[in-house]
Amino acid sequence: MTAPGLLDGIRVLEVAVLFNGDVLGQHLADLGADVVKIESPGRGDYLRDMLGQIGPHQSPAHLQVNRNKRSITLDVRGDAGREVFWRLLDTADVFVDGLLAGSCDRMGIGYEAQRQRKPAIIYCHCSGFGATGPYAAVPTHGQMMNALAGSISLATDDEGFVRVTPNEELMSGTSGGGDGTAAAAVHAALRTAAALVRRDRTGMGAYLDAAGADAVIAQGWIGAVYGWNEHRLTDRRGLRPAGTPPQSSARYQYYATADERFVLFCAIEHKFWQRFCAEVGRPELTGEAAADGSPIEFAHGDGGLRHTLQAIFRSRTQAEWVQLAIAADIPIGPAHQGVGALRDDPHLASRQILLESDHPQAGAFTYVGSPVIVDGEPFRVRRPAPALGEHSRELLDELGYDADAIERLRTDGVV
Repeated sequence: MTAPGLLDGIRVLEVAVLFNGDVLGQHLADLGADVVKIESPGRGDYLRDMLGQIGPHQSPAHLQVNRNKRSITLDVRGDAGREVFWRLLDTADVFVDGLLAGSCDRMGIGYEAQRQRKPAIIYCHCSGFGATGPYAAVPTHGQMMNALAGSISLATDDEGFVRVTPNEELMSGTSGGGDGTAAAAVHAALRTAAALVRRDRTGMGAYLDAAGADAVIAQGWIGAVYGWNEHRLTDRRGLRPAGTPPQSSARYQYYATADERFVLFCAIEHKFWQRFCAEVGRPELTGEAAADGSPIEFAHGDGGLRHTLQAIFRSRTQAEWVQLAIAADIPIGPAHQGVGALRDDPHLASRQILLESDHPQAGAFTYVGSPVIVDGEPFRVRRPAPALGEHSRELLDELGYDADAIERLRTDGVV
């Protein structure tokens, strides 16, 4: 018997198009919440119709981020539509607002209106630049969030075109912060879950304001913290020396293997370095612990050692190096090139991050699954991504509308 989801019994109303709110709703739905996607009649979330199609209105992005949800179409601009909305809200624990700041307010269903009717509601606004601040009114797409967060390094080339370039800041700045839409959704989901815990303990609702740009900075925290505080450093041991190119260390480096694949070697602690040198029969490379007393040694800029190590890594296949890492307790891992290679990795196959399933209209589909295994249970897609308004009648039935009332709503264009 499958264990219940962590958010079973929680109902979420989602008003969102595109990634920020959609991905937040996906996380909550994957955890077991009943996520009701409220969409405008006729158009709805146009993510269905962009970024390629497997079948009509079935983009891969839609199949992924709108899975495990139900869809109802509802025009909330009139009294009849808002009455349906309020009846839905009476059954809800969480409201996900994935629109531009102020949009739900203008429709009469924003946080203040919801709080008056249901003080314990947890309202999570999730957008590119957030609901407050000078840029809150700017409509955003994904890379705009990363651009504001400084995670994309740019330069003008000889033709006058702007090109993306490697980030040469200390710790690579915020370049490691990830995609803004994904980052915002993860942090918003965490705060939503925490708000649910507080609500159950105190009865208090919450207003959560999540921004993709902020989330990129939060996830790229190490580069941000070191960049903001570099002038305060009094000891630079273990850091890349000034003027040394990024990714130039010998002992924290990518190497090619005998089968033209790659591994990432990370033997910066002396114990791992000693173990590696012994395992490959090169004890003369061991040397002493870092002369400056640091617990780590990157061997920044040591091109001679890097050439030596490349020759060593060329002597075995990627799989052989990984087996050595397992057997000898050395930090060496595969560095796959492209998402196609991920399908063949036995470790990833043993997890739940690649999920093969079927969609009733789109057919066979490979999902990104769950990065967290809960209670050892297999992750599954409970509901395929819905067609626009697919569950309107079902949800109206649940709210107590009879057949005549539902037909009037349809005739009037409310649903």
